Amino acid sequence: MQELGTRLSDSPSTRMPLPALTALATAAFITVLTEALPAGVLPAMSTDLGVGESAMGQAVTIYAAGTALSAIPLTAVTAHWRRKRLLLAGVAGFAVANTATALSASYPVTMAARFVAGVAAGVVWALLAGYARRLAPEPLQGKAIAIVMAGIPLALSLGVPAGTFLGAAVGWRVTFSVMSVLAVILLGWIVALVPDQPGQRREGRIPILATLGVPGVAPILFVTLAFVLAHTILYTYLATFLARLGMGSAIDLVLLVFGAASLASIAIVGAWIDRLPRKLTIAATVGVAVAAAILAVTSESRPLVYVAVTLWGLGWGGVPTLLQTAAGVAGGEAADTAQAMLVTLWNASMAGGGVIGGVLLDLTGPASFPWSVLVLLIPVLAVVLGARRHAFPLRRTPPAPSA
Repeated sequence: MQELGTRLSDSPSTRMPLPALTALATAAFITVLTEALPAGVLPAMSTDLGVGESAMGQAVTIYAAGTALSAIPLTAVTAHWRRKRLLLAGVAGFAVANTATALSASYPVTMAARFVAGVAAGVVWALLAGYARRLAPEPLQGKAIAIVMAGIPLALSLGVPAGTFLGAAVGWRVTFSVMSVLAVILLGWIVALVPDQPGQRREGRIPILATLGVPGVAPILFVTLAFVLAHTILYTYLATFLARLGMGSAIDLVLLVFGAASLASIAIVGAWIDRLPRKLTIAATVGVAVAAAILAVTSESRPLVYVAVTLWGLGWGGVPTLLQTAAGVAGGEAADTAQAMLVTLWNASMAGGGVIGGVLLDLTGPASFPWSVLVLLIPVLAVVLGARRHAFPLRRTPPAPSA
């Protein structure tokens, strides 16, 4: 990536700001790892805090609720804040919340800390893509977002397993303490190496409801809602689905394959997003749909399961980058508000996917999960194909020449 920026030009105006973008990617890494880590240390947390595992599992739910409830209102309130100040506030929120989680001996205090961490995530998620776009030269803005979004699969494929191993070796409290230390280090990194950017002028700010009327924003939000819901239904209950196929013991390897494919997807999207965003979005939708179709008809073929999971990862890994880039471009002056709405729907879909998946499991069994993915992705593909003017355009409108 750095070589690409160097080849384009040696001038600062066209050089990819890798140290700053890597800091933003680390913020994404901390955000996702803070959310998912309780799942890896759930039994130990529930034992120490004196609650059942089902109650302790709500530590993930309340985090998502904090993000979903805070992203839009906090984005509106802090729209005029300088971007560096806001990013520092969000990362500091993770440091405080993870420290409180590590020290807490009370379930209510722990849940309060998790809600605060979710609020911090709402601030950071709504900020990252727009910040990355502003830091990078216009021809490389899509790649800049791809670099930042790489923090997501890295957290899921490497961070969560590492945190789980550390929790088993030295205790879950140490794991959350390490997360706090990482957040403090990131604060210094941001202060030293991330350039500041201004917030929005009050007089130029577009109201939240008016953002829905910006051409292209509504279709992107619909695609986000349905795509994330489809993915989450299957991903949340993947272990249950694999157990039906007699592959319950292979969940670790399956997740590793999915994570590796997701990382490859991030690289592919990063290389082509500034030229082929529409085709990449279509390919991602079709790839996940094909993967779901294979899983829907698979009975006991392990090779086919791994083929399907690879296609799933290749399709899904770049979706956060594609949708956040699309929202940023279509949103224009309302880009930060559009990102906040996307983050809210994303987290609501994650929570909804867990609930709907549970209902499907009780009513029809795990065999219904891949079919539900197909049902949801049909309208997604229709909207992507139809929204060819603003949301997922056939070609990008070149920026106006500067005076």
